[in-house]
This record gives sequence, structure tokens and C-alpha cells, in this order.
Amino acid sequence: MDHRIVSTTDAPAAIGPYSQAVVVGELVFCSGQIALDPATGEVVAGDVRTQARQVLTNLSHVLAAAGSGMERVVKTTVYLKDMGDYAAVNEVYAGFFSGDKPPARAAVAAAKLPRDVLVEIDCIALVGGR
Repeated sequence: MDHRIVSTTDAPAAIGPYSQAVVVGELVFCSGQIALDPATGEVVAGDVRTQARQVLTNLSHVLAAAGSGMERVVKTTVYLKDMGDYAAVNEVYAGFFSGDKPPARAAVAAAKLPRDVLVEIDCIALVGGR
């Protein structure tokens, strides 16, 4: 099956040998996003809520470039530096995934994340036909 690489300057460029996202069939697989400002490439200053907001904003831009959106996300994985931040990230997350069809999700604690950020999130979403 053919696949299409997704890239947008509205989200941070990949910081390694991977794509921001890949579309295969009617699914888009988004790489993990961290709290980088796409304009500067620097980690945004602030607490886990600020970082989670930037992460989810970055994901929304990648999804838009793929022809999808947050309302079409079917699965996310949330990686936390500290599981004690779970509730705070949930508060921000709920603002991006409101409605009656929230995606499936896993949340795990990670000993260390890229650029020493507090949170990373990846996702799988629908593209194409509604």
C-alpha cells in the first residue's frame, strides 16, 4: 500500500530521521510531538500544562496538513516525565478532545523524553472519506 509523508512548517521539524506524520490508506500516523515552538525550534517555557497545550497545538497542525483534525483522532499515547502530572495534562487534553467521541488512549511514565520535556503525545487519526 502506498504511503504519503506529511510535513508542515506550522509544527516543529523532525529532530531525527523520521516524518512528522505518514498517511496510509485512510489513517494518519503522527509522530510524537513535544513542546517545541515551530518558529524557534526551542522548548516552550512553562509548566506541564503549558507544554501539553503546545504539544496538542503542534499535533493539530500536523493533522491539518494531513487532511485530518483533532475530531478525527482515534488513538493517542501520552508520555509523561512524571505521572504526578497526569491530572494537569488531562485538563488541557480535555480541551482539545471535547465531544462525545474521545479517542482511545494510553498514558505512560517515561524516564526521560527528548529535549528533557515534560510531555510527549503521538496519535493515529482518520483521513479521507468521512
